[in-house]
Amino acid sequence: MPETGTTHAAPQIPVYDLVGVGFGPSNLALAIALAEYNAGPGEPVTAQFLERQPRFGWHRGMLIEDATMQVSFLKDLATMRNPTSEFSFLSYLHAKGRLVDFINHKNLFPLRIEFHDYFEWCAAKVDDLVAYDSDVVAIEPVTDGDAVTYFDVRVRTQAGEESVFRARNLAIGTGLRPNLPEGVVPSERIWHNHELLYRVEKLEAADPSRFVVVGAGQSAAEVTAFLHERFPRAEVCSVFARYGYSPADDSSFANRIFDPEAVDHFYDSPEAFKQRLVGYHANTNYSAVDLDLIDELYRRVYQEKVLGVERLRMFNVSRPVEVTETPDGVRATIATLTTGEQTVLDADVVVYSTGYQPADPTPLLGDLAEFCRRDHDGRLQIERDYRLRTADEVRGGIYLQGGTEHSHGITSSLLSNTAVRVGEILDSLLARRTAAPKPEYAGTGAGTR
Repeated sequence: MPETGTTHAAPQIPVYDLVGVGFGPSNLALAIALAEYNAGPGEPVTAQFLERQPRFGWHRGMLIEDATMQVSFLKDLATMRNPTSEFSFLSYLHAKGRLVDFINHKNLFPLRIEFHDYFEWCAAKVDDLVAYDSDVVAIEPVTDGDAVTYFDVRVRTQAGEESVFRARNLAIGTGLRPNLPEGVVPSERIWHNHELLYRVEKLEAADPSRFVVVGAGQSAAEVTAFLHERFPRAEVCSVFARYGYSPADDSSFANRIFDPEAVDHFYDSPEAFKQRLVGYHANTNYSAVDLDLIDELYRRVYQEKVLGVERLRMFNVSRPVEVTETPDGVRATIATLTTGEQTVLDADVVVYSTGYQPADPTPLLGDLAEFCRRDHDGRLQIERDYRLRTADEVRGGIYLQGGTEHSHGITSSLLSNTAVRVGEILDSLLARRTAAPKPEYAGTGAGTR
């Protein structure tokens, strides 16, 4: 038994086979896989997922009404793992009475707002496995001598209540963090695009005259189109370093980079080839825009030139060299990369559509981080089953649902591979179960480091 660190009887707390940190699409898909497995004849896997938000939500600030998914509906949370799943997008459509209508629509790419509703529908079906309003503040190793036998996950609610969940294994799915260029400080007038829809109502009341949108990817193009349409009296200035928006390569052969088998190919490749492969196919996912949206923005630019009123301005081959707040708004100095010529734009708002970065799990792991092995570049080493490579003293598995691109490739943490990935994590959990009986409870006095 773990060290008690005390001479009196310690209170007992339940031990879960798995505690999931975060409840976005990835850990939601894992909860679905667990629910389906537990409905079978095997020994159930006990699990608890923890989410800081008060309810399920996935990039709510960018749920623009006419924005569509960039991935086929068949790559939902379950179908690629279990084509007969009751949690598939087709099952959702049937439950909502829209299956025939969707078939007649002849479209592989649903509205993003509809896919989010599908996520919420799935989350409601496994809500017994998740605790919302539960902010994970620390993860601590529980030791028995030199061995780390359990993980204590400490959470705090908005009301300030604290509790501990003890786990044999962890699934870290804390999602992505908005990326802002170095030196950019967010404010009421300078913000990342993930806040878009939260800001709209206040923006409409202010009757803005000019926006500056920084970025060249799908989100930047969507924000540019949205603001240009939503604020018909405002000028929208799109600033990006490229000569023009680059179309996403969604051709059939290139899309094979998102096949489940591509993860194996990438994982087993030499490091030098991994870098080349990312370079070859970066335009399938990074800083790339749907061709239909590119054409629509160009159509608007051309139409305004014909009409003689240019509200949509493209500052290509350019970058902001200075963005400062003024008493009336924001002053953005835009430099042309070819000549260095500068243009000063006084705007109401500057929106940075500069992507996201995977959350670094190391700060959250605390003392556990010293048990995690790293490669020669200082990156976390990750097993093929998405489990952190740890010292032998750690008995449980710490699985990552994100931040695995350097080891598993572009597709590893994307929605395209989510259903398959969580199936592999579940298989790993089951394979690593010990033959010895497992205690269902452990004392809270167990030693921690």
